[in-house]
This record gives sequence, structure tokens and C-alpha cells, in this order.
Amino acid sequence: MEIKNRSAFHEYFFDNKYVAGIVLTGTEVKSLRAGKASFNDSYCIIHKGEMWLKSLHIAEYSHGTVNNHDPVRDRKLLLQKREINKIESKLKEKGYTLIPLLIFFNDKNLIKVEIGLGKGKKLHDKRETIKKRDVEREMKRYRL
Repeated sequence: MEIKNRSAFHEYFFDNKYVAGIVLTGTEVKSLRAGKASFNDSYCIIHKGEMWLKSLHIAEYSHGTVNNHDPVRDRKLLLQKREINKIESKLKEKGYTLIPLLIFFNDKNLIKVEIGLGKGKKLHDKRETIKKRDVEREMKRYRL
């Protein structure tokens, strides 16, 4: 099961992608298994050598008690120090930002987040992407 950030591919060009672990509570894991997450305006930052995921909305677990989690709390991402340093040097360049692209379960049933280092698209780039997608869709129709 995966949860994709569809709008990110419309808004950004992605140079590099990284897979990171994420620190979650039990009710957050259960909500993610049910597919209850939203990427609206979520992004990643590096603070004091640690990477944090901001404003990712994971809905409260329906069968949770008073110990249920806060839906939009900051969540720590787990990456190796050298990867964080490499990303931090790229982020200092003009126009780069770090966006979560995908939440998925790996082979060991652990939740992972794919994050992308991207630059914002201009309006004409967005139009070009839409044209390419339409052409590919037409080609698929004719192949069938």
C-alpha cells in the first residue's frame, strides 16, 4: 500500500530522491495502514543536523483513546548523517526544496517516506508536462 503526493510532480522537477525512515506512534501507524494521510503543503526541513517532516496530516485513528496522536505534528525522518549533509548543501542553492513524495511499507513492513529534492516549475513547464502526459495517453490508446 502506498500513499502518493500527486501534486508534487505537477509543481516540481526532482533531481534526487531519497528513502527515509519515519518516527511514528502506534496510532499513526494504524491510520497509515488504513490510508488516512494527506500531503497538502507538507515539506521537509533540516534543523540541528536532523531532518523533520512538517505539516503531514495523518488522521486520528478511529479506535484510538485519549492517547491518540496530534494529526499535524512534526515527525522526525531517519537518514544517515552524510545523506543529510549532502541534502543540506543542495538546499543552500537557490530554488531547491525538499518535498515528501510517497509513503510506503517496505519488505519488513516498516513505514518509509520517499523524499525528493526539487526545483519549482514555471507555468510553461507545467503546460509542457500536461502535453507530454496527454501524448503518452493517446499513444497507449492506439497500442491497445
